[in-house]
Parts: sequence; C-alpha cells; structure tokens
Amino acid sequence: MIKIWTLYISILFPTLFLSQKQSGEFISKKDSLKPGTTTSISFTIENTTAENKSYTIDIETPNRFLIPIVSENEISVPANDIRVYVLALKILTEIPQGNYVISLNAKDIKTGLILKRESEIIINRTKKISLSLLQSPEFIKAGETIRAGFVLKNEGNRSENLILESRNAVIQQGSRIRLSPGESKIIDLSKKTDINLGKNEFQNLSLSVHSSENPAESQTAYTSVKIISVKPLDDDIYHRIPVSASLSFIGMQNRGEYNNGFQGEIYGKGSVDKDNRGFLEFRAVSENPVEFNSFTQYEEYFINYKNKNLYIHLGDKTYSSSFLTEFARYGRGTELKYEFKKISIGGFYNHPRFFRDIKDEFNVYTQMKIGKESEITAGYLYKIPRTEETGFGFNNTRLDSDAHLPFLTGKFKLDNHLNILSEVAYSKTVLTEGNAYMIQATANYEKVNGNVMYTKASPKFAGYFTNTNTFNGNLQYRISDRLNIFGNYTQDARNFQRDTLFLAAPYRKFLQYGSNYRYTKGGNVIFYNGFQKYQDRLEPRQFDYFERFFKLSVDQQIGAFHLNLEGQFGKTDNYLTGFEGHSNLYTANLSFEKFKTSFNLYGSYALTSRYQMQNQKQIYYGARILSRFSPKSQLSIFYQNNYLPEEYFNDRNLFEILYHQQLLLGHELDLSGRYTLQRGELGNKDFIFSLRYTLRMNVPVQKTAEYTTLIGNIQNLGVRKTSGVRLMLGNHLTVTDKHGNFVFKNIVPGDYFLEIDRSTTDLNDISDVQLPAEISLSAKENVFNFGLTVSSQILGEIILNENKKEISTSEISESKKKKKNHIIIEISDGRQTYRKIGFLGEKFDFTYLRPGDWNLKVYRNGLDKRYRISMDHYSFTLTPSETKNVVVNVVKQQTEVKYQQETVKVGYQETGKRK
Repeated sequence: MIKIWTLYISILFPTLFLSQKQSGEFISKKDSLKPGTTTSISFTIENTTAENKSYTIDIETPNRFLIPIVSENEISVPANDIRVYVLALKILTEIPQGNYVISLNAKDIKTGLILKRESEIIINRTKKISLSLLQSPEFIKAGETIRAGFVLKNEGNRSENLILESRNAVIQQGSRIRLSPGESKIIDLSKKTDINLGKNEFQNLSLSVHSSENPAESQTAYTSVKIISVKPLDDDIYHRIPVSASLSFIGMQNRGEYNNGFQGEIYGKGSVDKDNRGFLEFRAVSENPVEFNSFTQYEEYFINYKNKNLYIHLGDKTYSSSFLTEFARYGRGTELKYEFKKISIGGFYNHPRFFRDIKDEFNVYTQMKIGKESEITAGYLYKIPRTEETGFGFNNTRLDSDAHLPFLTGKFKLDNHLNILSEVAYSKTVLTEGNAYMIQATANYEKVNGNVMYTKASPKFAGYFTNTNTFNGNLQYRISDRLNIFGNYTQDARNFQRDTLFLAAPYRKFLQYGSNYRYTKGGNVIFYNGFQKYQDRLEPRQFDYFERFFKLSVDQQIGAFHLNLEGQFGKTDNYLTGFEGHSNLYTANLSFEKFKTSFNLYGSYALTSRYQMQNQKQIYYGARILSRFSPKSQLSIFYQNNYLPEEYFNDRNLFEILYHQQLLLGHELDLSGRYTLQRGELGNKDFIFSLRYTLRMNVPVQKTAEYTTLIGNIQNLGVRKTSGVRLMLGNHLTVTDKHGNFVFKNIVPGDYFLEIDRSTTDLNDISDVQLPAEISLSAKENVFNFGLTVSSQILGEIILNENKKEISTSEISESKKKKKNHIIIEISDGRQTYRKIGFLGEKFDFTYLRPGDWNLKVYRNGLDKRYRISMDHYSFTLTPSETKNVVVNVVKQQTEVKYQQETVKVGYQETGKRK
C-alpha cells in the first residue's frame, strides 16, 4: 500500500505542473482554497478485473458556484491497472465559506455499474468591502440639493451587514444595508445647500462604511462640490469693522425712590486691515441714570489695539499686576505690552474707581519664555494711598505711606501632565514690611487629575491679600468609564482688598468627597460626604454655622426630559445662636424643550438650623421659559420666589422678562423688566425696566481694491443666434449685443463664476468651454471669450452574447432580479467626466455633450467573472449635433483546460495477494 501512495504522489506532482495554466490562480492545496481561483482535484479509478474497462464520467458539485471544467467525458482503464482523473474546478467569488464534497461518478459502459469517488475541499472566508465614488456634480447653485452616488460592493464570499454613516449628508438608503456575496449597490447622498450663502465655497460630502462585526475597520469615500452663491454679499472695496450703537431708556424704583433717564453706548471690535494683522476694540458708555447693579451698565470708556507684538489699552478696565500684589482692580488708566521673540515687557497706570484706599498705582514687568509653555515674570508694583478719609475702605487695613511691591512669578510645564505655577512677593512701606507666596500645581493623567493651591500672606503685607492663609484643592480618580471618586477642599481668603463695587461673598470653609456612578448612558448618581462652614462677613451677622452633611444627587435623561434630584442631610452647629440641629434640603430640577421653547422648573424644600431659628422651614421655587419664535424674535421669562441668605452679596432676580426683536437687518429692539433683590438686601424688592434700541453697522477702515471691468465675446459656432444672451457674474448681470459682445463694469477684483442663462439660448446650444467658468479678475481690464455650438449625444446598448443552453432558467431569473451583472460606462474629454451604470441587455445614453474628442471606457465593476467585455475602450470625435451609436459586447466566456496528450497511467506489478 505504501508503494501505491508513493507512486500516486510521484505522478500527481508532474501532472499538476505540466497541465496548462488557467486564466485565474490555479491551486491544488485543498485546505485553504480562496474564492475567485481555480484548483484541481484528482480521482483514482482502479480496474481490478482481467479485462479492459471504459467509463463515462459525470461530476456532481453541491453548489452552483463550483463549476467543473471537464476535458473529457470518457476514460479507459486497462485490466489490473489504475488511472488518475484530474478535474479542474473553478471557484467563483460568490461561494460561501464552508466544506464541500465533489463527487465523480464513473459508469461502466458495458455493465452499467457506477463507481463513486468523493473528494472534500475547504473554502475559506474572504472579507472585502469596496467603496468608490460613482458620480457627483462639479458645480451646484446655492439652495439646490447636492446629489452624489457611491458604489458599495461586497467582494467577499459572505453576506455582510453594513453600517453607513455620513457626518454632513443624508443617506437615502438608510444607515444599515445587507449585501450578499458579489452584490453591489449604489448609495445616494443628498445635502440641501443654504440659499443665503454669501460667497462661493467648496462643500465636502463623505460616506463611511463598516461592518457591524468590525466597527474599527472602516472605509470612507469623499466628493467635493463647488457651491455658487445666488445671493452673494454686496461687493465692497473697503475692509470694515463691526460697530454697534445703542440707546437705552432706563427706569428704576430704588428703595422707594424712582429715577429714570437715557444711556447711550458705542462698541466696536474687529481687525483694522484685510490681512488681520491688527485688532481694535473700543467702547463708550454714558453715565448710568439709575443706581448701578448687575443688570445695568456702568459709565465706561476705553480703546485698545493689539497686533502680533504690541498691546495698548487706554481707559477703563480691570487691571491686574499679579495674584498676590494686585489681583483685580477696576479703574481708569493705560496699559502697554510689547513682545519680542522670547522676552516681553509691559506695565500699566491705574486710578481705581471703586477702591478709595488707593489713589494711583503703577506697574512694570518683564517676562521671559522658557520653552513653549513655561515662563518667568519679574515685576514691580507701586501704590499711592489716598490720604483723605473716605469711609469706603473695605477693611481696617490702610496703607500708611507709598507701598513698594516687587514680585516674581513662574509658570512651568514639567511634562505633558504636570504644571506648576508659583509666586513670591515682598512689600515695604515707611512703617511696615511684609511678604507673601503662592504655589499651585495642576496634574492631568489618564485616570487621575487634580489641582492644589496654597497661599500665605503675612499680617503686614500690602498687596491684594493681607494676613491670609488659604489652601484649596481638588482630586478625581477614574476607576472605570462608569465610576470615579473625587474630593475637593476650599478655604476662602479672610482678608483681601476687593473693590467696593460689589459685596464680598461669605467666608467659606468647605470639604467634600464622594463618588460618581453612571448607571446608564443618560443617567448618573453622585454620593457626597463632607462638612462646610459659612460665616457672614457683614455686621450684624445673619449666619455663622458649621455643618457636617451627606448628599445624594441623581441626574437622569428620560426622553426629552432632563431630571435632577438632590437630597442633603446635615447636622448643624449654629455659632450665631448657640444651638445644634439638623439641616435637610430637598431640591428638584426638570428641564425639557418643546415647540421651539425650553422650560426649566425648580423647587426646593429645606428644614434647617442654620439661621435665627431651629428647624426653620424654607421653600424656594421658580421657572425659566425661553422661547425662540423665529431667528429674529426671542422671549425669556424667569421667576424665583426667594434665595438662600448666603447669596445676599449678589444682585438677585425675583421676576424677569426679556424680549428681543430684530426689526430690520442691523436694527434690533430689546425690552426688559425685573423685580430684584439688590446686594445686601434680604426682603426689600426693587423694580427696574429698560427699552433698548441697537443699530449694527460695518464701518469702513481700509480701502482694499479698485473697481475693474470684464469684457468678452460669444463666438457663433453654428447656432441660431448669440445676441440677447444673458450672463451672470456673481450678483452682476449683462446681456450680449447683436455681435455677441458683453461687458461687466464696476466689479470688485476677486474670484468669480461666469454663468450663462440657458433660457436665453436654444435648447441644444452649448458653450465650447466649461460653464460655469471660474474667472479671477485683477485690477486691470479682463477679457474672456468663448463660443456657442450645438451639443452632441451618445446612444449605446449593452449586448450579451452567450449560449442559452449553458445557463439555467433559475440563473437567468436571479440575474435579472438582483441585477448583479452591471458595468460602469465612463466618458471623458479630458476636462469633464461622466459615469453611468449599465445593465446587460439594456440601453444607455449621454446627452448634451460638447463637440470634440471623447474617450469611452467600460469598467467591469459588478460584472461576474464568467463574462468578458469584448472591447472596453472607444475613442471618437463628436461633431456639432451628431448622435454617436455605440455597442458594448459582453461575452460569456467558456473556460477550457488542456492537459498533456497522454493519460496518466498508474500501475503496479502483482507479487502476492492483493490487499
């Protein structure tokens, strides 16, 4: 038996190598066969009798995509001999993955007995998805819909469930599609363009596809379309800066006294040149006719200019030297900064407007960059105190003389995750000396991020902080995508020189830690634990307490509704009254949007021991409604019955109504009315209303160009007429004279598209150049000539030549049903390219073609490999009004395998009893 198998192998290998090579890949390895290849299978037929035998061969395959290529239907086997029958097998690309048994039935011609031989082959899975652009317009007018087609094909041997995505267009076939092996479909994208587009621009459409099993393996195809504006912005030879001017009438019932009056404002901000190298900002607000609060504007005048290296400010602003020396001081003055390559210098003069202890202050500094994100700053601040008594001092700390405050700050980026900010400062007056320092570290790692800051100022430090020792920090650790833990600690500064414009917030010492768990995509729950200390800064104090608390917060999105629920349970030590008690708070927020209106509802119930009474009940509720009637109209209504006493330092709305209306382009009207609690007030309500008119303008600041002209002529290339043809260039129109001449005057230089109104020409007239034509107009006179001729067309038919007996009825019906067998037909003249999908046995056409030299190419695309295109390239010249007929022949090819002339003989010499 070993001798027989040795003989088989020694004969089969030469047989495979000597067989004629097929058109496709020829494989004999049966355990790793790929679709789209050809393989060979060997069957042995043994004659154990003493007479010669002749057999007829019949091959059976379990799948129609396995096609046997039979070279001979009959084989002869001599007595006591063996013959090897080699079968060529074509494996089509559509065959599914799996194991298949190929059967050979050898029928004895004399006796009729059948010898059956079987061989198993394994077909591997192939996965290949192709996505390519089929057709897309080159130009389209604003307001029209971009329509593009992409060809999606499954070139594997297994059905694929595919997911389609487009970030900027609508997929007509939906987001999911299923493709059988070898199947291809046209995917259509559409996108509505904005009819109010002010300038010509390119818009991109993208289509991505990936298998539902492998989202990471994605393919993307793109197309880019030029959008031609039909409502271009008015041509302008000036560079302009937006400026708004407004006039308000304000009335206020303030603590029983009514005041009213007018207030005007002019504000502008923008670049002062067309290259955006310099930016200008200015504002002028007249005196406020009523008492200033958070809802009205204060008298303010300033102008500033900035370019790549220089910054200049003149007028009112919040001036800042450094965190420790002068953190935020609103006043009137000037500031200058100039940046060199790595070093910058600057300074300011400021006359504070809301801090009467300081008369004037001067600052100078220099800054040096170290690397990209690290820098060191050295500076000096000089303060001049106000010697006269004003009664406006924020605290008891007053300067005894001029103060000198040198400081040094550093900002260092140690790596991509850690940043350090630090400052040291020193102060000296005639009688005192002091110092202060601050350090802050910020870390941001993959799972951990946090921030800590420590500030200390000595009792005699004459900077923004005095006799202050504070520490603030927060830390968060992400355990997983759903769960993280956090903690934060806040300790307010006790002594700082804040402006008297607003009241200072209560002193707070606060520690909180907990965890956040996201249980669904739209919901999460947060657990808090910690303590808080609140102390009123004003006398007599309204509250002074220490509280340990536990809080639970649930945030949930339910359809269109967003719900937030909170419950806080605390034990309070009331230092103001000396008793202990419990403080429990329950709050709910509900928000949703309907009918272009957003709603937010709020409610809170508290039973606290924080204030004058133990177990004091507090109920707060409110709502905000914001309605957008149209892009030009908006209404907002807000109501809240009261606020927590801890918020007394703010101006607070109790009831507010705001209405905004755009009257005409650039003209706006705003109406507002409010009931408020002013800062420091706990129960006395005041009323304020305002009517405001705003005019928005674009003020010219630089002339950017001179007007130019475009002239041209339309040559008659065989059409009925070239006179009276209307042409469009942006928002300019012109009509040709009786000789076909045209002219556009007073055009701003730039890039335009020249279009022809086809309603003013005959139906089949076509230009000899591509229109719309992109034209770049310069300051000199510009010329553009073209001609009109009569369009041509191509009519074609795809003819299938095949032997009807060689294809089953079911195969024909399936081919017609799924229309798998199609080709792509492309024509191009070198400037324009058009594509269409053609199906076997059907006609196609290309109309309205420009006369000239055209090339027609035929691509296989979804065509079955059993078919061959006789001729896939055509070249011809189209003359005006010519119709060219084209026939594309597709032939079903028959695969033929030739073998060596002699059959393979396998024999052995009997030396004993046959086994």
